[in-house]
Amino acid sequence: MLLRVTTPHDLALARGLFAEYAASIAHLAGASLNAQRFDEELATLPGRYAEPQGRIYIALVNHQPAGCAALRPIDALPADASPVCELKRMYIRPHHRGQHLGRRLCEQIIADAREIGYATLKLDTDPRLEAANSLYKSLGFQPTPKFNNDPDPTTIYMELRL
Repeated sequence: MLLRVTTPHDLALARGLFAEYAASIAHLAGASLNAQRFDEELATLPGRYAEPQGRIYIALVNHQPAGCAALRPIDALPADASPVCELKRMYIRPHHRGQHLGRRLCEQIIADAREIGYATLKLDTDPRLEAANSLYKSLGFQPTPKFNNDPDPTTIYMELRL
C-alpha cells in the first residue's frame, strides 16, 4: 500500500525514511547530499515537496514504512519552459527490496506528475545503484544533460517525457 504523506505523523515517518536513505548512500553521494543542503531539507519537510506541486509517498508493508519517494518542481529553468519536476528520495529499506515497491512508488510519482501537469520528470542517480537504474530504464527514462549542481562527475541524469 502507498501512503500519500499529508499529516504531521506522516511527515515524521517520511523524515525518518529520508534520513535512512541519506545514510544508505552517504558513502556514494555524501558530497551530493551536502550540495543539496539535505539537512535543511529534512528540517523543513515538506518544503519543496509540498502539495499541490509536490508529493511524498511512503510504501507500507503490514502497516509499517518500507520505503519512500518524492516529487518536486524544478525551479532553475527558463520561465517559458514546459513545467519540469524531479523524482527524489527514492528509497526501499533493504529487507523489502525485490517486492516491486520501488516500481509502485515510481509509477505513482509518474501518474501524479502527469496529473499535476508536468511535461517532464527528471532524476539523478549513482551508476552503482544498479537495481534502481534498471528500474528507471524499464519505466522509459532516458539519458539527459546535467540539470543540477551535483558535484559528482559520475552522476547519471535521466528524464521521462510525460
